[in-house]
Order: sequence, then C-alpha cells, then structure tokens
Amino acid sequence: MLKTLWLRLGVLLGKTLLWLLALGLLGWALATAWFAWQYRGPVSTQELIPDGEAAMTQDIIQTAVRIVDQHRESTRYLRDAHAKAHGCVQAEVQVLPELASDLRQGVFSEPGKTWQATMRLSNGNAYPQFDSIRDARGMAIKLLDVPGKQLLGDRQQRGEQDFVMFSHPNFFVSDVAEYRQNIAAQADGKQLMAFFPGGDPRNWQFRHLFIALATLSPAPQSPTQTTYFSVSPYKFGEANAKFRVMPDLESCPRYELPAQNQKLPNFLRNALNQQLSTDRMPACFVLQIQRQDANKYMPIEDTSIEWSEHDSPFQTVARIKVPAQDFDTPALNLQCDDQSFNPWFGLEVHRPIGGINRLRKAVYEAVSDYRHARNAEQ
Repeated sequence: MLKTLWLRLGVLLGKTLLWLLALGLLGWALATAWFAWQYRGPVSTQELIPDGEAAMTQDIIQTAVRIVDQHRESTRYLRDAHAKAHGCVQAEVQVLPELASDLRQGVFSEPGKTWQATMRLSNGNAYPQFDSIRDARGMAIKLLDVPGKQLLGDRQQRGEQDFVMFSHPNFFVSDVAEYRQNIAAQADGKQLMAFFPGGDPRNWQFRHLFIALATLSPAPQSPTQTTYFSVSPYKFGEANAKFRVMPDLESCPRYELPAQNQKLPNFLRNALNQQLSTDRMPACFVLQIQRQDANKYMPIEDTSIEWSEHDSPFQTVARIKVPAQDFDTPALNLQCDDQSFNPWFGLEVHRPIGGINRLRKAVYEAVSDYRHARNAEQ
C-alpha cells in the first residue's frame, strides 16, 4: 500500500512538473510574441523630447549630488557612478588604413590616423566596493588634440573627443522619467522599489529588472578582457550609431594573464598592472560602430532596447593599443580621479542624442562641478 502511495505521488509530481514546464513555455512564447508586436519598426531618426524633461533633469541632479555626499570618503568626494577606477592608461587609437569611405566620419575621417588617448577603466558602482562583487565595468576613452569646434562652448581649447561605455549592451531604464524614479529609489536605499513603483502592476518593470541583474555580472579576469558598449546613440555624420569596444587578440602578442587572487579588493587593478607594468605586455581592442536602421526597431529614445546585430552588424573603424606602461602611482592615480570624461566632450559630428544622453549633459556637468569644488576645499 505504501509503495502504491509513493508511485501515485510520483506520478502526480511528474504531471505537476510537466504542467509547470508547459505553462512556463507558454508564458515565454506569449512574452516573446508580445515583445515582437510591441517593439517593432519603423522608428524615428530624430530626437523626440517629452514635456517636463528639463524639470525631471533638475530633480535627478539633486539626487545625484545627494549620492555623492552619501558616498564621499574622508578626504575625497567621488563620482556618483563609476567611482572606483582600476587605472587611467595611455592608449593609441588608429583609424583603419583601409576604412570604407562611408565610415570616414569625424575623428575617423582620415584612414590610418593615430590619435593619442587616455583610457579610464572602472567599476560601475557609486561606491568603491570589492572587485569580486557583481557589477558593471566601465571604459572611457578621451582622444587628445582633436581639431574642430567642440560641442560645449567653454571647452573650445580642449580639443578632445570622449567615448563613454560600460559592459552591457542596453540600460535598465528607458528614458529620463524612469531614470528619475530609479535613482531616487537607489538614493533612499530601496533598490528593489526602483523597478516596482507603487502598487499598480502595470507600472512594474520586470524586463528592466532582468536587464539590471544581467548588467551586474561577475568580475572578468582583467579589464582588458571585457567588451564595452556605448548603450546610448550618437550622431555619426548624417547617420545615428552606437559604439562598441572589444578585445582584439590578433593585433597584440599572445599573452596569458597569470591567475589573480580574486579575494583581494583591487584584483582588477592588480591584473592591469601585471600585464602593462610587470610583464610589459600591451593590450589591444577594436572600436566599432553600429548604424541605426530606421526600418527596424532601433529607437533613439529608449536605451533599454538592444539594437540587434542581425538588423545592423557592428563595423570596425579603429584599433586601440594600450602599450606597456607604469600607471599605478599616487600622482597618476590622483590625476585619474580628477579627470572628467563626458560624451559631450567632443565634436558635433559625434553629438550624443536621445534622452539619456541629454540627461548626461546636465548631470555630468553639475556633479563634476560639485565634486571638484568640494575636493578643492579639502
């Protein structure tokens, strides 16, 4: 009798699991179909600025300043994001000698041209935490001595072009309104509520929560072994495009990084130092662009949407070499901490577009001014 009971229980559990699997597959199919119906082209090639964006931006600036105050160290005010750098290194960015004519835009206009650059590699969090903690990783590149009129009037003598990227292809918010709600919840220590505002399930953002969880990925072996994305779009001549930087193993001598102790708080800095300073081995990347196809669902104003490589493949426009160097000194680290990177530091031909980029223009400037002013008082 007991054996019969266990057999019946087993059959019941098996059927239950099959039903749950079937319901899960049905839910996945319905969600996929809904997403394909909801998010389909064509899309606009022009920016569409919603009402009230300026007021929302001012609210975000106040919250970002509050985060800077919350996370300040005893002697320094830190960035409101990407506070912890693994290092700032010197790099060379060479435009492909054989670059196709339709890709010769802005700083990529001259095939074979080599730009001197500064590269900052970082963790994404607003607080300097252990590298082993799941996080986004950042790369910012500043091309130096770039001729031409700068986007910002007060930086005409700087001659620079910045590219700011992080290690996930899309963002966990769509627009400025969502960013305001999200950053306010984070500043209040209510991270989960950032995706579940209020009691109305129609406003819950499960997809964006999944993007955020995917963004917080395990640490790579080294900052030089990660792919970085611009996430938001930019002008690329008359087109709109996103940028990507990928490791380029073919352009550098073969190198195998020795195993790092990932229990150390700064093991990513150690890995970078091991390769560039101790072993004197360069690191190589390719810089690529992905142009918008307005007939596909490749929107400008929604950074939560990853532009499909199937619809528009990435195309390499330049190669990046980070030569062997000594970068991890107190003076250089302080200089790295003081340096500002901003996608609005650059030329009109590469102008940032879309709501998140418009927000960056105001927030980056306000937070940078606040942080540098407070640090000057220390």
